[in-house]
Amino acid sequence: MDDKQFEELLQSVRDMGSHMDGKVVAGAKVHEFPEPDVKAIRERTGLSQSRFAYLIGVKPKTLQNWEQHRVRPTGPARALLKIVQANPNALLMLHT
Repeated sequence: MDDKQFEELLQSVRDMGSHMDGKVVAGAKVHEFPEPDVKAIRERTGLSQSRFAYLIGVKPKTLQNWEQHRVRPTGPARALLKIVQANPNALLMLHT
């Protein structure tokens, strides 16, 4: 690796750190996904908080925190909520 390549690599690491800190980085694409309305998603299924929480594999308190916007769902939970939003019967199909 020559000096130019090393400097480019080092700059990309610096840019990544800036991006992770929420700073604007030239050329970086940021995809914002809308915050899921967990309560509305659950209500569309017709399930209680405890049953919905059980079916998605979280504690009822976690679900309550999501519904009251104290904590945001992340990762696989967020993906699963998006699936349930598109198809409210998806959870029931997984557990039959």
